[in-house]
Amino acid sequence: MPSNHYEYDAIIVGAGPNGLAAAITLQQAGLSVWLLEGHDQVGGGARSAALTVPLFVHDVCSAVHPLAAASPFFASLPLNDLGLHYLYPDIDAAHPFADGSAAILTRSVAQTADSLGEDASAYLKWIQPVVDRWERLVPQLLAPLHGSSEALVMARFGWKGFSPALRSVRRFEGKRARAFCAGMAAHSFLPLTYAGTTAFALVLLAAGHCGGWPVIGGGSARLSEVLATYFQSLGGRIQTGTYVTSLKSLPASRVVLLDVTPRQLLNIAGDALSPHYIKQLNRYRYGPGVFKVDWALREPIPFTAPACRKAGTVHLGNSCEEIAQAEERVWSGGYPPHPFVLLAQPSILDPTRAPRDRHTAWAYCHVPQASSRDMTQAIEDQIERFAPGFRDCILARHTMSPLELEAYNPNYIGGDIQGGTMQLGQLFTRPVLRMSPYRTSAPGIYLCSSSTPPGGGVHGMCGYHAARRALRDVFDIRLPRTPARPA
Repeated sequence: MPSNHYEYDAIIVGAGPNGLAAAITLQQAGLSVWLLEGHDQVGGGARSAALTVPLFVHDVCSAVHPLAAASPFFASLPLNDLGLHYLYPDIDAAHPFADGSAAILTRSVAQTADSLGEDASAYLKWIQPVVDRWERLVPQLLAPLHGSSEALVMARFGWKGFSPALRSVRRFEGKRARAFCAGMAAHSFLPLTYAGTTAFALVLLAAGHCGGWPVIGGGSARLSEVLATYFQSLGGRIQTGTYVTSLKSLPASRVVLLDVTPRQLLNIAGDALSPHYIKQLNRYRYGPGVFKVDWALREPIPFTAPACRKAGTVHLGNSCEEIAQAEERVWSGGYPPHPFVLLAQPSILDPTRAPRDRHTAWAYCHVPQASSRDMTQAIEDQIERFAPGFRDCILARHTMSPLELEAYNPNYIGGDIQGGTMQLGQLFTRPVLRMSPYRTSAPGIYLCSSSTPPGGGVHGMCGYHAARRALRDVFDIRLPRTPARPA
């Protein structure tokens, strides 16, 4: 119980996956925790809704969850017992080409390599060391910078991952492997000439080989609902529909953790922060946004490449050069003629997403910050390119521009779904360079969003590490860097 001077030990602002993770971690430690969420539904980037027509369930933000499946924090919780079910496609991701073929990512490294033709051996040589060390790498990658007994493993990964993606793909002779790996690297939202973009490809590929790229049965919201249920079962309190605009509106507590980006932190707590810290936060850089489309479909997407019809995720970009040019154009504030499109089709795995014999699909492309351009036609043109007749399958569509995404989830500044750019200079030191990235300059106020390490993705580790820091600083409770799996 909190002392007489405080109504709660801890208050969490924002109930996205990181806010929920922080709340659970603090409640598990025996604290009294109040979790506040501005939306009427918990979840942040992990929510679902009938966006198009009734009975079609769409994931509003994230749809495919390789990092949730890999998360040490989620693995430490009894989520399966509470009704969370990951659904795994036979083909985790596919990358179609203009000739009607496709490269594929599956749990089998050999099967994936075979889909890359003449570069099968080169791919095996490149990815196998990461796959072999994946279990040791994950806790290090999903954490802030720290000393570790796995320093050599991390150094080997860093040496390989530091390279720009366009340099790394030179090891491949054929277009298939180059395009396939470029599509993975493009998840970074960065130009593929930037240092560190190879690391994004390596992480996503190894996550696919070692754990898969699942969707969540019933929709991404099920993850948030299960986390909320578990938190409440521990005695935690949740209040939705309450936007916090100032810390002065909150009751007294020993710590406050905010699942927000630096811009909201300044608005909510600016008068409590030091001038130097405020100056640092004002230099924080947000990245490109996304334009997203959801479809209700009368039938599955008729991809020319058979593998794409079985894939949970499809990357639409054809060649390495096309993807690289598209990402560079967006980063420079422009619009490519053929945007790189990331597409998910959850209903091929989960019949609860749509009425019988109907389907859902979800796709987005990268666009400049706060773009107002409607990219629906460009996205659908790119799908039609690899799935002729796609438009004939559409029953209804729903679009979200960058500013509409930000209005729905204020953490998506200008449509940036990663909480800020993931450049090397703003990856492990996000939001600012400090001894602990989770501490603010004000005692008892912590940041626990994707604007802290390890950054974007549905994994909860930002929240866990921020809560761990607060427990050590304020309550003298020390937790392991990696949450323990249940016995």
